Amino acid sequence: MDLHELSAEIKKFTQDRDWEQFHNPKDLAVALGIEVSELQEIMLWTPTNQSAKKIEEKREAVEHEVGDILVYLLRFCDVTGIDPIAAAFKKMQLNAEKYHVHKSKGNSKKYTEL
Repeated sequence: MDLHELSAEIKKFTQDRDWEQFHNPKDLAVALGIEVSELQEIMLWTPTNQSAKKIEEKREAVEHEVGDILVYLLRFCDVTGIDPIAAAFKKMQLNAEKYHVHKSKGNSKKYTEL
C-alpha cells in the first residue's frame, strides 16, 4: 500500500464514522502536535546514547505513536489539498540550496550559521 492508498483508507474510516465534521486544519494540526508529543514522552529523560535501546524496549508504543502521527499528517494533507510527497520533495530541494554539502557535511549548524 502506498501513501495515496493509505490516505484513501483513512478518509473512508473518517467518513464511515462521520468524523469529517471534526477534521478541520486547525484541529488536525493540534492533534498531530499532540501525537508527536506522545512520541517524545516515550523518550523523555532517556540519555541520548540509550535512545535506540529505549525504542526497542517500547517498540509497540513507539509504533502506535508513529502510526498516529502518519494518520493525522495524511488526514491534514487530504483536508488541505497538500500532496505530502510533493511537499517533501520541494522541501528537500530547498534544504539542498540552504545546506550545501561542502559547508554542512558533518556539521549540525543552522544554514544561517554556516
